[in-house]
Amino acid sequence: MARSRRPKREPDAVEALATSQAAPGADAPPASAAFEPNPASLDLSEFEYSLIILGHGFQRWVEHCMEAAGTRGLNALDILVMHAVNHRARGRRLTEICMVLNVDDTHLVAYALKKLAAAGLVLVTPKGRERHFETTAAGESACLAYRVVRENFLVPSLSWFTGRHDTVRDVAAFLRTMTALYEQAGRFATAASAGKPRTPPVHTKR
Repeated sequence: MARSRRPKREPDAVEALATSQAAPGADAPPASAAFEPNPASLDLSEFEYSLIILGHGFQRWVEHCMEAAGTRGLNALDILVMHAVNHRARGRRLTEICMVLNVDDTHLVAYALKKLAAAGLVLVTPKGRERHFETTAAGESACLAYRVVRENFLVPSLSWFTGRHDTVRDVAAFLRTMTALYEQAGRFATAASAGKPRTPPVHTKR
C-alpha cells in the first residue's frame, strides 16, 4: 500500500524574503539556529548611533540658533515647520509641509502651525476646502535673522571641509540615500509580516 505524501508546505513571506536575500547557492539557516549578525551590522550600528547623536544635536542647534536670532519659545519642529513654510516664499498646504519634512504624523505639524499662527509668524489662508500657510512679515524676519546667525556661527566651523571634494554635499547625498534604504526596508519588513497575527501593543500607561 502506497504511503500518502504530506502536502508540501508553502514558505511564508518571511522565509521567502530571507531566501531571496541569501547568497546564491547558500542554504537557508534552520529556524532554530542562533542569530548571527552580518559583519556589516556593526558598521550600520555605528552609523545609527552617530545619526541619533546628530539628530539630537541638530535639534538643539536649531533652538539655540533661533533664540540667538531673537525668537524664543519655539521647539525644533516649530522652527523647521516655519522654515518649510517660508521656503521660496509661497503658500504651502499641510500635506506639502509634511512631505518636505518627511513627517508622517500630520497632527504634529498641524499643532506646530497652530502655534506659529498664534505667535503671528504664519498666516493661514483658506482656499476652497484646504488651508494654505505662509510666513508673515514677522515670520520672514525671524527666518532671515536665523540665517544670519547660522552664517556667522555655524558656517565658519565648516571651513576645515573647504576644498575636500564637496564633502558636505557628498554626506548629504549619502544621508538621502540611507533615508530611501530605511523606507524600502520598512516596506519589505511590513510586507514580510503580512498575514501573520498581530501581537497586541505593549502597555505604556500604568
